[in-house]
Amino acid sequence: MTVDLFVPCFIDQLYPRTAFNVIKLLEKAGVGVNYNPEQTCCGQPAFNSGYWKETKTLAKKFIDDFPNDRPIVSPSASCTGFIKNYYPDLFKKDDSSFSGYQRLHRNLFEMTDFLVNQLKFTDFGASFPHKVCYHDACSALREYGIRQEPRLLLSKVKGLELVEMEETETCCGFGGTFSAKFTAISTAMTEQKIENALKTGAEYIISTESSCLMNLEVYISKNNIPLKPIHIADILASGW
Repeated sequence: MTVDLFVPCFIDQLYPRTAFNVIKLLEKAGVGVNYNPEQTCCGQPAFNSGYWKETKTLAKKFIDDFPNDRPIVSPSASCTGFIKNYYPDLFKKDDSSFSGYQRLHRNLFEMTDFLVNQLKFTDFGASFPHKVCYHDACSALREYGIRQEPRLLLSKVKGLELVEMEETETCCGFGGTFSAKFTAISTAMTEQKIENALKTGAEYIISTESSCLMNLEVYISKNNIPLKPIHIADILASGW
């Protein structure tokens, strides 16, 4: 099997190692990986800001960048959930791009969903001897619909102790442009999330979403908090 890799903007620009680790994981699971370097943003930031015309331009390009009728895997439920749920708002059924959206909808998978539910591959022989807690990103939980998949993968990691924090399903305060438009509210939500994580005694806070992790990392760094954000792909690629 060969899959196409979709690397979201946050990971491409700020966390490229995570993208390489996704390739490492897929190849260990016996999957060939194709990456189209022409791919760009899926359009979510523009859509959330009300720029639907500009979003449609990006969406058409995104559809053209993934022309193959085969799985597309991404380490982000936020971007994949956006494409699956909101691209139909951009294209009418008689639009020439609608059939391209339908192809994306059936082929697009968030990484942990693909590993667990499509490949049935859950144990990478990873080792990460640390106490961790897991943040359920809003988009992953409510728009894409994953909860147990990341936890199942983490349960197979040698030495890893997962401790659930209070209100794990509560937003971390990022919310895309929300954090820029409502900074005070966003910061208060981030502070609450970090306080709940610290109560667990965890050394690391894990998520499927680099955007959430970026938001948490800024607060942690600014306040010198002994907690490290890390993407689940980086955990699964550790120790081998």
